[in-house]
Amino acid sequence: MSLHFKNREIVVPGELLAEGEYKPGEGAFREGNYIYSSVVGLAEVKGKIVQVVAFEGAYIPKAGDVVIGKVMDVKMTSWRIDIKSPYQAIMHPINVSERRLDLLKDDLRRFFDVGDTLVAKIMSFDRTRTPVLTTKERGLGKLQGGYLIEMLPTKIPRLIGRKGSMINMIKKETGCQIVIGQNGIVWVSGKSFEDEERVIKAIRQIEREAHTSGLTDRIRDLIQK
Repeated sequence: MSLHFKNREIVVPGELLAEGEYKPGEGAFREGNYIYSSVVGLAEVKGKIVQVVAFEGAYIPKAGDVVIGKVMDVKMTSWRIDIKSPYQAIMHPINVSERRLDLLKDDLRRFFDVGDTLVAKIMSFDRTRTPVLTTKERGLGKLQGGYLIEMLPTKIPRLIGRKGSMINMIKKETGCQIVIGQNGIVWVSGKSFEDEERVIKAIRQIEREAHTSGLTDRIRDLIQK
């Protein structure tokens, strides 16, 4: 077994990553005894799993992900939610309200209407069926006011930081409420426009410099200026 890259090294499609008993993860594939990159991104090894975190790419839903979306349509028995993915999501009344709704009498628009922004969790998805959402857990539901910022979904882990270090630092320094969607949508609400603007600038810098070291200190300096 051998690796052909340094951890967090930038690689390109077709580049040899490893050989032997390693297993390919996201952004990698096997041919015979060799594992290659399928995307442009940062190569990582976790145990025996070799993967590449892509610099760009559409969001592909995963069960358990928290996402931010917009209500696009309200039908008699469900809501259709745009989650900035090739797959439009669906949410059923049973995953919104604790009480059983009478679909002939209850208007679903009382909960969420077209144009509403919400934070929800993906309950299930297998690429053959529409992603199913829920808002019944704590911290989920409609988002009021604030700003929505889009960034590459692949950069979200860097925004969060190890054990939440980056995002917790940003919240503490700016006093802003921040909700992060794994689909690359971030909601920011602060006491002033200046505080919100500092968060936006920090997010943009993280997106540009996600692959570099010492980023947390640079972001702290940016916010404190």
